[in-house]
Amino acid sequence: MLAVLVPGMIVRHAGRSLAHGRAPVKRRAARFRVTRRRIGAMIPCSATEALAMQEPHLIYFADPMCSWCYGFSPVIEAVRKAFGGGLPVHVIMGGLRPGTERPMDEAGKREVLTHWAHVNEATGLPFEAHAMDREGFVYDTDPGARAVVVVRRESQELAVSYLARAQSAFYAEGRDLTSGEVLADLAEEFGVERDGFLQQWASEEAKQETWRDYAIAQRAGVTAFPTLVGGPNEAGVYGVVTRGYAPADQVLGVLKDWISRIAA
Repeated sequence: MLAVLVPGMIVRHAGRSLAHGRAPVKRRAARFRVTRRRIGAMIPCSATEALAMQEPHLIYFADPMCSWCYGFSPVIEAVRKAFGGGLPVHVIMGGLRPGTERPMDEAGKREVLTHWAHVNEATGLPFEAHAMDREGFVYDTDPGARAVVVVRRESQELAVSYLARAQSAFYAEGRDLTSGEVLADLAEEFGVERDGFLQQWASEEAKQETWRDYAIAQRAGVTAFPTLVGGPNEAGVYGVVTRGYAPADQVLGVLKDWISRIAA
């Protein structure tokens, strides 16, 4: 059963809980509420997708350089396969470490690798430690998030696929998600025209759109990545599917129960 989201709580993105996403937690999450106008109406989408927002859908708060979001990518794919277009996924960039300027030191890298080991243990997904081996590597999540936002202009469905591909490129292949050239290479895999992508990605409009995503996540009270919410119900209320990583069987069970209640 979905936990109810209720109005007005704003949680700023600060503190260690958002450093690299969040692992599964057993304690009960804090309760808060958001109306459809406060979340659903703010989701960037086309006119056709706006109509779909009136029907049941999911909003996925994530980041391309969040290791637990990478671990959650097969779960999102399982959801898409199980429900298809009947339960579309709308992705919002949460803002993990946007605007970071200081290169990671060795202690920071060791801490991150500890998180990666936990995700590997929980999910079996591969990791390449050399992702952070580049001299002067800065763990700035904004370039990758902005790339997802640019691809999202094509469609939400494509953005979800691109997000998963970017995560795999960084964590499993060790590619540099702070590089526009690498991000454009990945976009080309989905048929996105390279020069047009790079022009949009470097634009002030794309930067502002990406930071609006971060503001939506704040206003929604998101305190962990990944966070998946579903809605709206007949009252326009959204519910938490998971706040932090959860395995596919758990997420699918929650969603199937919710859909059956809607259909009843």
